[in-house]
Amino acid sequence: MQKKTIKDVDIAGKRVFIRVDFNVPIKNSVIEDDTRIKGALPTIKYAVEQGAKVILASHLGRPLKDKKKAEEKGLPYDAGKYTLKPVAEKLSEYLGSAVAFEQDGNIASLVSVMNGGDVVMRENLRLDAGEEKNDPDFAEQLADGIDVYVNDAFGTAHRAHASTEGITHFVDICVAGLLMEKELEFLGKALEDPDRPFVAILGGAKVSDKIPVIESLIERKVDKLLIGGAMAYTFFKAQGFTVGKSLVEDDMMPKALEIEQQAKDAGVELILPTDHQVVDSYDPINSRKSIPVAFTNTGLVGLDIGPETVEIFKAALDGAKTIVWNGPMGMFEEKPFDEGTVAIANAVAEATDKGATSIVGGGDSVAAVNQAGLADKISHISTGGGATLEFLAGDVLPGVAALEDK
Repeated sequence: MQKKTIKDVDIAGKRVFIRVDFNVPIKNSVIEDDTRIKGALPTIKYAVEQGAKVILASHLGRPLKDKKKAEEKGLPYDAGKYTLKPVAEKLSEYLGSAVAFEQDGNIASLVSVMNGGDVVMRENLRLDAGEEKNDPDFAEQLADGIDVYVNDAFGTAHRAHASTEGITHFVDICVAGLLMEKELEFLGKALEDPDRPFVAILGGAKVSDKIPVIESLIERKVDKLLIGGAMAYTFFKAQGFTVGKSLVEDDMMPKALEIEQQAKDAGVELILPTDHQVVDSYDPINSRKSIPVAFTNTGLVGLDIGPETVEIFKAALDGAKTIVWNGPMGMFEEKPFDEGTVAIANAVAEATDKGATSIVGGGDSVAAVNQAGLADKISHISTGGGATLEFLAGDVLPGVAALEDK
């Protein structure tokens, strides 16, 4: 999926608005994961090297929605945790030069004194209700005085907001950033022309969240579809297995059986776990054990895939040429139930080393790769959460469509 990029236009001395995705976890003004900041560096550095006047913009969390909830419940609201100032400071470190930061609405005065190569960061876009509403007036304000618009925020491309879609109606030159280009290149090839065998691994809590992706992958003839995480229990219960107190979406059981039939009809090998790590709901601290799925009784809760499943999934990756992975294999955030997810991260890295093109997306999957120190062993780590899922489901992303014919 080719798009005109920042490298295809003259930006020297121009005011260049770059929509980045700096929606990163921040606690007590400390950035806990800077993956998205690092992902945007190639585009920002290129613009600086070309002598552009760079204006960065991003959202952070959902400040207005959280404020409304706090007011309704009579709870205090901490506006300070929604400022992008810590991100500007971190970015200054990476660039080796100061990034000016908007404060008290002084963006116009900051931009007016910019020289080529300077970088200014706007405050959190979602502090203005016009951002999420895609308000034309707010979009026009963002576009005021801008020569070139660059969307490098794939993670927000599935939203038609003022800074991702509305602004493009007020700027003549609108192009993709280098991270956006990379996302579209890897994900686009996986969907349209994957090297085979093509193996997809899907996990997470709810099968309902992944149905469009599953159906899209089956339709596009993925060779193998591996399903782990809590979403597997909906399939098991639909098949008649006892799943104890494991998480199940009962209303999705008919759909699970339908998906299995779709896979069978399409010649897609759908592989579910054969064993899992469980705890007794009455003694979760001391009762962890791995058992076959078929041996689950009513008092047990499944929290991770078991060692046999890990080996089965690893074998399914053997010889793969394209691998897409989205979603954890268990309750990844609680040790030791991260073991299955980390094992899959290692298996994907090993397959990549043997020649596969691997794409990992989704917060917990990416976290597992980073935690295991394997980020440089993966072909592409997608910065999109919902955007990645919607792209893999074959949906048109408004932030990408807005760049067409510009």
